[in-house]
Amino acid sequence: MAEENQKEDGGRRKVADFPRPLTTVDVVIFAVRDDTLHVLLVKRGAGEDEPFPNSFALPGGFVDIARDRDLEACAIRKLRDKTGVVSPYLEQLGSWGSADRDPRGWSATHAYFALIPAVPAGGPLAADAQWFPVRVGRIKPRLAFDHDVIVAAAIQRLRSKVEYTSLPAYLMPPEFTLPDLQRVYEIVLDRPLEKSAFRTRMLAADLIEPVARMRKGPNRPAQLYRLKKTKSPIYFARTFNPPD
Repeated sequence: MAEENQKEDGGRRKVADFPRPLTTVDVVIFAVRDDTLHVLLVKRGAGEDEPFPNSFALPGGFVDIARDRDLEACAIRKLRDKTGVVSPYLEQLGSWGSADRDPRGWSATHAYFALIPAVPAGGPLAADAQWFPVRVGRIKPRLAFDHDVIVAAAIQRLRSKVEYTSLPAYLMPPEFTLPDLQRVYEIVLDRPLEKSAFRTRMLAADLIEPVARMRKGPNRPAQLYRLKKTKSPIYFARTFNPPD
């Protein structure tokens, strides 16, 4: 055990001097693009002293004690730096720490997951950022550190919560149709939902409201909706039952 030396701080308090772990925040950023759930990854640098050079990893980094008032503020900053947007939904996922997850020393990361409407092609993504599709509950590249484990945990958390909450609504653009919203639910859950039951649940949940516009297309015009302003997701009384 490391020896702890007590130091006087202005004669008023004592500060323990002991080795501190590396502390980071990482964010699993979800969006629906091209009819598929995607996760945003960043490519690490190629420097000789860089852990996992040229590997993909989650957006994140060290806590800046001068700028980040808490862990969530650090997560919001990392999200904004990589996507140029502020997520309408951010949730703490969990913490991971060990002596061997980072070759630079004992480290701990506090992971969040965020939901954002799809950033269009040419949008304000950082130069080192790239979207990867979720296939069969995972993404293709092998990730740096233990980020594979963190991404798997985030996918599982998202899908389990979608069964009884309105979380997919945070993946929607400002205006959408009910079929659009159902499709996003189906993409995240990776299974179809019954149309009339879904429509009844969404309209009864006081989650969305119609706008004074219709979407015109080859078929009859479709009513457009937008999210009502809520500070937290809506919880349903029962889950979406899987098909028989």
